[in-house]
Amino acid sequence: MTWFTNDRFGMFVHWGLYSLAARHEWVKTRERMTDEEYRPYFDHFDPDRYDPAAWARTAKAAGMRYVVLTTKHHDGFCLWDSDLTDYKVTNTPYGRDLVEPFVEACRAEGLKVGFYHSLIDWHHPAFPVDGTHPQRDSQPVPAGDIAQYRRYLHGQVRELLTRYGTIDYLFFDFSYSTRTEWWGGKGPEDWGSKELLATVRELQPGILVNDRLGIPGDFVTPEQYQPSGPLAELWEACQTLNGSWGYDRDNLDYKSADLLIRMLVDGVSKGGNLLLNVGPNGRGEIDPHAAAVLAEIGSWMDLHERAIRGCGPSEFTAPSDCRLTQNGDRLYLHLFSWPLRHVHLPGLAGKVRYAQLLNDASEIRQVTTDPGQTAHNTRMGGQPSGTLTLQLPVRPPGTPVPVIELFLS
Repeated sequence: MTWFTNDRFGMFVHWGLYSLAARHEWVKTRERMTDEEYRPYFDHFDPDRYDPAAWARTAKAAGMRYVVLTTKHHDGFCLWDSDLTDYKVTNTPYGRDLVEPFVEACRAEGLKVGFYHSLIDWHHPAFPVDGTHPQRDSQPVPAGDIAQYRRYLHGQVRELLTRYGTIDYLFFDFSYSTRTEWWGGKGPEDWGSKELLATVRELQPGILVNDRLGIPGDFVTPEQYQPSGPLAELWEACQTLNGSWGYDRDNLDYKSADLLIRMLVDGVSKGGNLLLNVGPNGRGEIDPHAAAVLAEIGSWMDLHERAIRGCGPSEFTAPSDCRLTQNGDRLYLHLFSWPLRHVHLPGLAGKVRYAQLLNDASEIRQVTTDPGQTAHNTRMGGQPSGTLTLQLPVRPPGTPVPVIELFLS
């Protein structure tokens, strides 16, 4: 797990036929589309501007250190030249494997390589219709054969893990046997999860696998929310830029770079990672708004990387509206709002030999106050015993989340 807990920040890429529909990756089931109605996206899939090297450079410049690509989403469309189906990219107008150049591009930039693979498949005839399926309202409900589909699922995972060299990360999605909002939900027995995970471990002994097979994996994956505190398990929050995973042309609910940086910091302070998604468009490009947000995050990461990379939670308590991350004897105070002149750190008096703003290495002075001292006019009252007080400039540095680096004694 060393690289995972060190790197902390990765890019998720949701991309497939739904990028042409441009209205959410679940468009097929949201609109209850038949295979025939969905077919035009297959017939016109020709991402002539696909440049995985540009994706990899964008991820690296944003401060991300691993990238996870959707090899197959719930619609069943495969981005590689699978031997087990005709429903694949090599049969579209584009006609070429998309996964191999993605893997090569990530490795060229020194990024870890991850695959997302859907356990669900709304196209495969053997997949039993359930409450998530586009044909859930059909009468009679089409029959399926979960054993036949399970063999297909296992065979495709074997293809992905034997054709592209070392794969660092595998994100399965998802088990839902206990989800009451969907009838006919599926779980570990349907997927053959124990056997599938054993195959994954055999083929790629060093790979990290998430928890969505319905059995324990290497980490858990809170989605679209931030945990309120540290979790018992290793965790990674998977988040979107605008609420949609796939390209969604008319969705303007973009999170600000400032908010996303605070989400990253908050996660690391609680021992977690952030996997932040982009949804390239039908021509294969990351849209300009998403690219601009990532560039802003990258500018912050360029100056503050060591407050994230290799860091985790601290035993010390953060002041109000702040977060603490720590790496050895370096403690990082992330200020979500800039206070007037002073910030008080409980338990750190006498434990800090030097303090500086991380963005420019300018000194931050430590102020000594007597715990019994009372406030009077311009004299600040004493804080509780053991409190370290830092004196800040009135004007904050021009960065979304200022960071003070504390060198512990």
